Amino acid sequence: MPDPTRDPQRDARPTLEAVAARAGVSRATASRVVNGGAGVRQPLVDQVRKAVDELGYIPNHAARTLVTRRNGAVAVIIDEPEVRIFSDPFFSRQIRGISRELNAHDAQLVLLLVEGSGDFDRVTRYLAGGHVDGALAFSLHTDDELPSIIRRFGVPTVYGGRPERPSPGTDAAAPPVPYVDCDNRGGAREAVRHLVSLGRRRIAHIAGPRDQTSALDRIDGYHDVLPDADPELVVDGDFTAESGARAMEELLAARPDLDAVFASNDLMASGALRVLHERGIRVPQDVALVGFDDMESVAETTEPPLTTVRQDVEGMGRLMVRLLMERLNSGTGEWPASVITPTELIRRASA
Repeated sequence: MPDPTRDPQRDARPTLEAVAARAGVSRATASRVVNGGAGVRQPLVDQVRKAVDELGYIPNHAARTLVTRRNGAVAVIIDEPEVRIFSDPFFSRQIRGISRELNAHDAQLVLLLVEGSGDFDRVTRYLAGGHVDGALAFSLHTDDELPSIIRRFGVPTVYGGRPERPSPGTDAAAPPVPYVDCDNRGGAREAVRHLVSLGRRRIAHIAGPRDQTSALDRIDGYHDVLPDADPELVVDGDFTAESGARAMEELLAARPDLDAVFASNDLMASGALRVLHERGIRVPQDVALVGFDDMESVAETTEPPLTTVRQDVEGMGRLMVRLLMERLNSGTGEWPASVITPTELIRRASA
């Protein structure tokens, strides 16, 4: 039996016609306002928006797409194994910044993970299908197929981190590749200079993977301060805590007299710190240690707390979205300039 207490008028989903009637405008005018069309005077826009709020009207996505030619969705593409994405706080902070800024622009986040070469076909099909208005891609590698895929389908994209280092013969007339990055090289220089200022003379570096520009820039920053550093004092990791521990073991085997370490990220620094503790090596008395990123969940919970280089990871995620939206809303097809954000040395007890 029908529920006598139920009000059919109240439960019915509000229609665009109801919005138009409440606002005192035509259906066509209400449609243009609701679906983002142009050419409506501001007083009428305000009337329609007020009616939408009062009625709780939810716009039809398909209709909005027809009017605006926009899907209201942005792909976030990360070229890393799933296990790393969900264990490294760097990614959660960047995605949080992206998600919050997309919410402010009433856009949806579509997460696309690339764990291997087989995933490129899936990502290609998705981008070719026109399901998103643009893309944000980060953690790219030098042999990455993603930039060429993105160029092939003309998907407006902003990169997190410079996608590639300039090389001789680069076409100066090629369209700019917009990206948001931090001053990796400058931050690394500041970290190593700090260790030098403490009187440390045998300063090692645990580098990140050399197929990523951020790691290469931090290696360059280390060598800017220590151009004649012993090659045995530089060991590669892969930005994981486990690789930091392995690198620290290798460094101690080669140069047991080292007195400081600059690690290319906080997770590798935490792995190095674990090995130093296991060996009975005091930090910072025997070996001073500096990381990079300032992930609070890592840097503030190590013992001792980690001196590190701060980059505003969440803010960089927000900036990526703002650059993309500026491009999508400009109507000119021109890109805003890339952004390099500053870094800051955060001094704690490890150095």
